[in-house]
Order: sequence, then C-alpha cells, then structure tokens
Amino acid sequence: MSLVAVTGGSGKLGRAVIDELVGHGYDVVNLDLAAPRETQPGFTRIDLTDYGQTVEALTAIDDRYTSVDAVVHLAAIPGPGMAANAKTFANNLTSSYNVFAASRAAGIANVVWASSETVLGLPFRTPPPYVPVDEEYAARPETAYSLAKHLDEQMAAQFCRWDPRLKMIGLRFSNVMEPADYAAFPSFETDPRLRAWNLWSYIDARDGAQAVRRALEYEATGIEMFIIANADTVMTTPSADLAAQVYPDVPVTRELGTHETLLSIDKARRLLGYEPQRTWRNQASG
Repeated sequence: MSLVAVTGGSGKLGRAVIDELVGHGYDVVNLDLAAPRETQPGFTRIDLTDYGQTVEALTAIDDRYTSVDAVVHLAAIPGPGMAANAKTFANNLTSSYNVFAASRAAGIANVVWASSETVLGLPFRTPPPYVPVDEEYAARPETAYSLAKHLDEQMAAQFCRWDPRLKMIGLRFSNVMEPADYAAFPSFETDPRLRAWNLWSYIDARDGAQAVRRALEYEATGIEMFIIANADTVMTTPSADLAAQVYPDVPVTRELGTHETLLSIDKARRLLGYEPQRTWRNQASG
C-alpha cells in the first residue's frame, strides 16, 4: 500500500487519521472541501457530491499522484442538526455512494469509512435492548443523519456482494474528542442524564485514528462493522451505577468494569487488535 486517500482529512478525526498514517509510513492525500487548519500533506479540494470529481480524485490528480491504493472515507456533515435534515441526508449519502462507486471503478479494494454510533439507536430515548450494546442487534436510526449512516452500511454490503474482492469496513465511531475537550468532562457529573444519550461514551481522535489504521491493515474481504469507542466512559460514577440509575429496566449482560464503556469494543479488540491508548482521566494534554 503506497497511497491512502482520506476524505474529510481536515476535520477533527481526519487530522488525527492523517497523522497516524503518516507516522506509520503511509503516503496520504487529503480530499476535502475545507483546507486543513495546519500544514499537512497532500490537500486537494474535492466536492464529493460530484461523481466526476470523486472519480478523478481516486484515480489521478495531475502530477500529484497516478493511483490510490486505499480509501478512508470520513467526509460528511458530521452530526444531526448541523444542517437541514434533507441536506444532511442528501450530502452524506451521495458522498458515500460516490466514494464507494468511484473506489470500485478505480480498482480500489480496501475501503474504510466512518459509520456512526447513532445507528445503535442514539439518543436512546427508546432504551437500548441491553448493555453493553454491540454490533449484534439491528440498526435503529432515529435521525436523518443516522438513517444515512445506516443506508451507507446497507449500500456497502451490496458493493461487496457485487465484487467479492472488496474489503469495506465501517467504523461506528463514538463522539470524537480531542484533549482540549476533556476540560468539560467533570461538568457531566452534575446530572448523569446529560450524557446518557450515547451511554456516556467517547472516542479520543487519536484512538479513532488507530482503529482506522488497523482496519486498513486488517486482512479480509467483504463487509465488517465495528463499534469504536474508548475503553472507559466520560464519568467518574461507575458504569454499573449509571446503567442502574438511568436505564433500570435494561438488562446488563455481564459484570462491568468500574468505568467500562457501555458501547462494546470487544469485536474491534478481537478482530482488529484495537486497544485504546488514551483516557481523559490522564490525557488533559498530549
């Protein structure tokens, strides 16, 4: 693998992914509408809702590169409510289709993309079927944003059916955080319901980037989905106490570690070798 195209590389997670890949010897190009806020390699401004631009970006851009070996698709309106529902849905689903189809047309068989924790049923106004939640129950999208993410997963499955050579891995990222965000975490203790909407979970952008790299390096074909969260919660209250207080009628399927994430990362640990390296508890900086 010589060149990885990262869509949305100027965003919070995208910046960390580029740093992770470059740090592990990959060449990277950043395909985004927004320029990066700091100097990073290979930025090309691309509108991924335009299929022609997407095909060109995944094949060759003048003298910058002549082929792409793998794609990390992160570009999207990054959450519900950030644009009108129809705009979010049309932008995100169209961009994903264009990236998936252009990758296949370009002969790129290794695609990793950002799905979302929201497909699990966030913001859990209807409680989850059990905790820790995992990849085993059917998607429960509750917003236009989440619906598009769910359809991304369905679409990827059909691309893999059409072409058995493909490997397409969807990473259901939790709420992405950088060290500067951790200063707000102690304020969540005042009311456990403030963060109950995603079971008190988060993902450090740098650990999210680790998951992306491991997904790229995972040797397989076909589609796989993984929840990607940090190993702990955003709270100092024990996880079992949080579940009992806020979701008293939801079954707890096993004994929980003191601050164990309620978005299960067991599958990512088992298949990808993913293991979070950071926690907000000692990562206020660096």
